[in-house]
Amino acid sequence: MPSPLHGTPRTPTPRAALGGGDALRLPRTRTPRDVPIVVPRPLAVPAAPGDAHVVSLAEVLSALSHALDLTEGLPEGHALRSCAMAMRLAEETGLGTDDRLALYYAMLLKDAGCSSNAARVSALFGADDRAVKARMKGVDWHRRWSLAVNTLRAVGDDGGPLVRLRHFFGIARAGAVTRELIAIRCERGAGVARTLGFPEVTASAIAALDEHWNGRGHPLGLSGEEIPLLARIANLAQVMDVFLVAGGAEAAVRVAEERSGRWFDPQLVQLVRAWRGDAGWWRRLRAGDAPAMAASAEPSRAPLAVTEGGLDAIAAAFADIIDAKSPFTFSHSANVATYAEGMGRVMGMSPDECRTLRRAGLLHDFGKLGVSSRVLDKAGALTAEERLEVLRHPVYTWEILSRVSAFQSFAWTAALHHEKLDGSGYPWGMRGDRLELAARVLAVADVYEALVADRPYRGGLGRDKALDVVRKQAGAQLCAQAVAGLEAYVGDVR
Repeated sequence: MPSPLHGTPRTPTPRAALGGGDALRLPRTRTPRDVPIVVPRPLAVPAAPGDAHVVSLAEVLSALSHALDLTEGLPEGHALRSCAMAMRLAEETGLGTDDRLALYYAMLLKDAGCSSNAARVSALFGADDRAVKARMKGVDWHRRWSLAVNTLRAVGDDGGPLVRLRHFFGIARAGAVTRELIAIRCERGAGVARTLGFPEVTASAIAALDEHWNGRGHPLGLSGEEIPLLARIANLAQVMDVFLVAGGAEAAVRVAEERSGRWFDPQLVQLVRAWRGDAGWWRRLRAGDAPAMAASAEPSRAPLAVTEGGLDAIAAAFADIIDAKSPFTFSHSANVATYAEGMGRVMGMSPDECRTLRRAGLLHDFGKLGVSSRVLDKAGALTAEERLEVLRHPVYTWEILSRVSAFQSFAWTAALHHEKLDGSGYPWGMRGDRLELAARVLAVADVYEALVADRPYRGGLGRDKALDVVRKQAGAQLCAQAVAGLEAYVGDVR
């Protein structure tokens, strides 16, 4: 690799059953202030020996990978188990330290583009995008009959036979839809890796993740050794994990053998065959030891400690991943973060408090990665079940962010963005005396941004109309001090 990249609250109980110089700019029509979000580098630096306060890059990305598992509809720990398998393959293949390190971060970020095609998958299949993706992970695309049967079973999950057939033939008529969907995901994931300053070999591994040895993969149809070695390893590892969870170690090895020479590099499969007798290793992988196994597999000579600027860059990159889940939330998280930070500034908060508030704004909707795109993009009224799914997303936000030691200081703040002073908010129904000022600011910023943005069921309001709506809630549901801060900030940037 070139230069190095790079007080926890108690877990609440839900109420209802419940860097570089590159600039990322918000759209002019939606941005409160025409200032670029700068993604600084280095993202991380070698940790000083014995430093007990180090927050490692691996720890941050490993914890955040759980959110990517959610949006792919895969069991928790998929990315980490895949990473552990990939690193064993890399070692047995004889890869050098730099290549293994590049592969390591490719495995943690391999699904960073998965939210980008979620809305399209949901619309095409007429079904929950997470369920569709989970089902299709186990399908051999080269077996047309199996592909057709599984596609038919995945479409129109809430409709009758005619609805299912309509979606099925719509997919058939769409031509190269699989290639298109995979291209969106792989290109976006590779772009995230590049944005964060990882080497091109990491980005290339993600971009070629779904290429197959026989040339019938996507998006480019590369074959054999045209496919980057790191991508060949990553693809084998991720598919094996799907079958490991479903059927155990023997199923994982068997799928590698069955698809050898078609999906997978035969030489890599030969290495995997020898794992059959390593029962203890498989047992650890399945028994919840994947985080520890993945952490110990990091090939760096010294842990890479994330810089403060690096944490900002990671938060900004994952905000884009979150917002890509729906075409109606484009730049929502970045805009909320900008409003919240600006409000904090005019309200006299310290620079550190404003920075923390910005990170909370960027990641407040993390939990939406676990919500179906059918629900997020629905134009009509939600059913009771769909509403419950939406109500859960702040809980997911809390659960994901609280895993990251560097984000624990604002995980609870981020999760409270739908709570109201009078207790009418969700999911915990907390009242004003339990809501800190930062959470109140974030709630106001989120409401205002949602009002000025387009949604499936209405167009966005203008600034003045949106402020009128917010003012009417001041003192009762929204903090009057935070509303005044919003008025001062958006008035200043008008």
